[in-house]
Amino acid sequence: VQLVESGGGSVQPGDSLRLSCEASGFTFRLYSLAWFRQSLGKERELVARIDASGRDKTYAEAVKGRFTISRDNSKNAGFLQMNSLQPEDTAVYYCFVRVGVVAKDHWGKGILVTVSS
Repeated sequence: VQLVESGGGSVQPGDSLRLSCEASGFTFRLYSLAWFRQSLGKERELVARIDASGRDKTYAEAVKGRFTISRDNSKNAGFLQMNSLQPEDTAVYYCFVRVGVVAKDHWGKGILVTVSS
């Protein structure tokens, strides 16, 4: 299983970014996908989750109405559209899947998003 994030960077407050997660090594369309983030000195937290079909989505309260999670099962890819970014959104963002009968966790290496004026 491999998860590779892309699309991070440094932006100003109010800007937007779109993160991508390219998945390989498993049957992507069968599993839920999630995005987590970890800020300096804080624990890793769930940002958003999408089920295998793409119909059911959940969000952390802090990002509701600003972030949108989606997926393209034909491309084995997940996405996180982040709008109205704020300094408190600064973090390393990780793509996550839990795969298989034994439910093994897999993480991407993470990608840095910095929001600063």
